[in-house]
Amino acid sequence: MRRIKIILTLLFTVFVVGAHAQSKVGTTVAPFLTIGTGAHGSSVGHAYTASARGADALFWNPSGISIRTDAQPMLGSAMFTNYDWFADITYNAFGVTVPVSGNSVIGLSIAMVDYGSMDVRTIDQPEGTGEKFNASDMLIGLSYARPLTTNFYIGGTAKYIRQSIWDTSAETFAVDIGFTLVTEYLNGLRLGATLNNFGGSMQLDGINLQESIDPDLTYGGNNDNVPVRYKMDEWNIPIQFKFGVAWPVVTSKMVDWEIMLESDQTNDQYLNLDAGTDIALKMKTVTVHVRSGYRDIPLDSDYTSDDVDNHWTFGGGVNLNVSNIRMGLGFAWLPFNNLQDTKLFDVRLYF
Repeated sequence: MRRIKIILTLLFTVFVVGAHAQSKVGTTVAPFLTIGTGAHGSSVGHAYTASARGADALFWNPSGISIRTDAQPMLGSAMFTNYDWFADITYNAFGVTVPVSGNSVIGLSIAMVDYGSMDVRTIDQPEGTGEKFNASDMLIGLSYARPLTTNFYIGGTAKYIRQSIWDTSAETFAVDIGFTLVTEYLNGLRLGATLNNFGGSMQLDGINLQESIDPDLTYGGNNDNVPVRYKMDEWNIPIQFKFGVAWPVVTSKMVDWEIMLESDQTNDQYLNLDAGTDIALKMKTVTVHVRSGYRDIPLDSDYTSDDVDNHWTFGGGVNLNVSNIRMGLGFAWLPFNNLQDTKLFDVRLYF
């Protein structure tokens, strides 16, 4: 218990310091690392740190993969999600968790963003040269989680991150650390905290940064074909701090109702608050979920709601329990003010 108090105190200190940090919007790379993965977390406004369970917890709070509940007693799970974003951008992710010795669990997570094929344009040929180029992002993570006590869970993820555009790319490594505390109060109030994307910087490099130049245009007798290589700047990835609370307001035989609140800040954004709710209607073999959320509520005087194009989130899901087969389907809808509305779908399997 003393270790738990020390860890929570250190996390609280980190969040307090981060709350007074200055925003540095647009100063990090790999923003896909902060996109919500999976329909459940996305539909409750990203307020999912204290509630994350199963394979999608690999992308939110790795400690959640080692938590058993009455609704989800199995620690083995798999999840695939598809995210159709605006501008024909697609985001696909896969996660799987496998229990090992005791209550320890290991997990594998993979996420890929495909920006599609685009025309190569130049100043001389603004309508296109006839060539095409692609851009993509990728994440591969390995996770481990276990309970430290009967109600305190810890987990971590080591991940490889890569971004590429045409023939240039950048890569780095990072870690996530997550904690979940299940209390004995208010129907099992839960506290969750994570430090995500703590790692190195990224710097583009590749053959497209090579060129031959004439180092002295005023002199005709020199070598006019000197190979050079452009050196790109290094940029940090978006380190993210989250602290969440999940309160099971109602826990009955027929209905469960949960409310979630969460503070969220990255090193390139202001501090904000996310909120969500999840109502579960339980039948013998089927559980139906109705979810909603409101994200990015300003908690800083320099940050307003108008700075965000999307706040409301909606979604739901169906969990099936037939014989020894447990599976779930989920969806989320994110309406935008100025951009195209986006939708997420995922499928889950528990074993």
